Amino acid sequence: MSRSDVKDKMDALVKELNQHSYNYYVLAMPTIADYTFDQKLEELQQLELQHPEFADPNSPTQKVGGEVMKNFVTLAHKWPMLSLGNTYNEQDLRDFDDRVKKAIGEDFEYVCELKFDGLSISLTYDGSKLVRAVTRGDGTKGDDVTSNVKTIHSIPHQLKNKDVPPLFEIRGEIFMHRAAFERLNKEREELGEVQYANPRNFAAGTIKMQDSKEVAKRPLDCFLYSLNTDKNYFKTHWESLQTLKEWGFHVCEHTKLTNHIDDVLSFIKYWEEARFKLSYDIDGIVIKVNSYAQQQELGFTAKSPRWAISYKYKAQEVETILEKVTYQVGRTGAVTPVANLKPVQLAGTTVKRATLHNANEIERLDLHEGDSVFVEKGGEIIPKIINVNLEKRQADAIPVIYPVICPECGTPLIRKAGEVAFYCPNDEACPPQIVGKIQHFISRKAMNIDGLGDETIETFFQHGLVSHISDLYTLHEKAAALKVLERFGERSIDNMLKGIEQSKQMPFEKVLFGLGIRYVGETVARKLAFGVKNIDTLTTASIEDLISIDEIGLKIAESIIEYFSKADHLEQIERLKSQGLQFEAIENEITLQSDKLTGKTFVISGVFEDYSREELKELIESNGGKILSGISAKLNYLVAGDNMGPSKLEKAKKLNVPLISQDDLLELLK
Repeated sequence: MSRSDVKDKMDALVKELNQHSYNYYVLAMPTIADYTFDQKLEELQQLELQHPEFADPNSPTQKVGGEVMKNFVTLAHKWPMLSLGNTYNEQDLRDFDDRVKKAIGEDFEYVCELKFDGLSISLTYDGSKLVRAVTRGDGTKGDDVTSNVKTIHSIPHQLKNKDVPPLFEIRGEIFMHRAAFERLNKEREELGEVQYANPRNFAAGTIKMQDSKEVAKRPLDCFLYSLNTDKNYFKTHWESLQTLKEWGFHVCEHTKLTNHIDDVLSFIKYWEEARFKLSYDIDGIVIKVNSYAQQQELGFTAKSPRWAISYKYKAQEVETILEKVTYQVGRTGAVTPVANLKPVQLAGTTVKRATLHNANEIERLDLHEGDSVFVEKGGEIIPKIINVNLEKRQADAIPVIYPVICPECGTPLIRKAGEVAFYCPNDEACPPQIVGKIQHFISRKAMNIDGLGDETIETFFQHGLVSHISDLYTLHEKAAALKVLERFGERSIDNMLKGIEQSKQMPFEKVLFGLGIRYVGETVARKLAFGVKNIDTLTTASIEDLISIDEIGLKIAESIIEYFSKADHLEQIERLKSQGLQFEAIENEITLQSDKLTGKTFVISGVFEDYSREELKELIESNGGKILSGISAKLNYLVAGDNMGPSKLEKAKKLNVPLISQDDLLELLK
């Protein structure tokens, strides 16, 4: 290919992959197979290595994160991020309109914008390049979260349009789409972790994470809606919004320009119902005077601009009847109560069920069968019961009592100290746990087995074809039984069996995650895999061995010990081993730069100023040193950063292991 063809090819791949990434990570609506995406991404990476002069700063290869923050630096806003005055009624808006008319006359326009329910952010671009991202904070200063914001697919790192101000600030709202929120919250529930109440909390929690690699795994989006510059490049706010789109910024299309308060009120009324058809949450409408000159004339109060106001929608609430409470058993055994309601219209949808979270919530609400309950769907994605109408309670109403045995298999439920959830410990014989475990094992983030889906696993279980993960690898022996199932032709069976066979090549950390051990998510599985190196070491590890591994706490360690204490689980491991699955971590080959650390052993713990732990690990190994999984008497050095685990520190001191800093390590290499 000519250089021109290469550049065109790279530009086309960047455009295509960015769109696929947005569909997958942000909208949770993939439009391409994972394998095809990975192949195209690999092709782009190779082209970028061969032709770095054509690499695009907005390439999807650049949005993976990797920086670990010790803490967030506080930076002052050049232009204060003021809050807006709020109202919930029409009269306040008409009063606002009267005040504007009194100050600047009748000749003006309003811009109406959706009020996104997210996290406010300020982005600074210098020479078309994103150099800083700062949270609202207290309005005058906020936290520098640049590394985290750079992982968001819809925020450009570099603007291709050269006709932009040399330095400017653009403001917007970081948020999470509902589909992505529901998927991630379900994963947290399955791992036994506390769920986020709504997408806004999830987005806010994500943007303040210290490891940008973890932020990159969470699908965030951002709408930009305000431009600040040292001199006026535009006469109106509307003009600036249209130009921001041309520059490549993600600007919401649901914005309206009007010159009368009645049109503003019509816009508010329309979106009060239409908002529930959006893929993201809004909690109101923002109204701004359009002309920048008129904005300047209207000025500011101490807290907010006089030229803008926000109308906030009230959380919608209805009253209906609680018909019964049922209980769902997840793949980790957690038992979640669900309120089954008399169908009622709420926020544009028919609501039949509402979340009750746990036994504590049932007790707090003092629920009785047949209660008349108030249900709300405000910032919550799933409707929830907020109160009971005690005046309508029947005298003979029976209290709702959380069960003491599993509703699926009859096993007594248990609740560990410090946890809110009850769960069923019968993970090898409780039907929804069995099905859920196998569904988790085949999922994209685990073994990623092509040709298998959740419904197929349920069908196989019902027909007695699978009852353990290991049974997937003997399905080729049951071809006759597969062929009589509905919707299973020869081609689909062949594709499925091929996918199962290919999954045997998945690395140890994927297999470990696929086992579905309580509290062992993707990141923990990876840390464990490279901390213990193989499954035999893991199955015999002690609590002390496990918590010495980076980021493995006591709760996770206890869960792992409990999992491998069960004979059934060990038997499954042996079956999977015999089928050829990977149970040993494959280390990357190290190219030695020197032998200065040969014979020396190290453990790295904590957060460092100038290096990530992975970079320090590579530095040690490339100079002949060896990384150990835990602290022992054989250890030569503990490389200690900030916020390291107290248990590691205590053990190192007890064994007289020398503590060194990153600077001390660099000194050893001089």
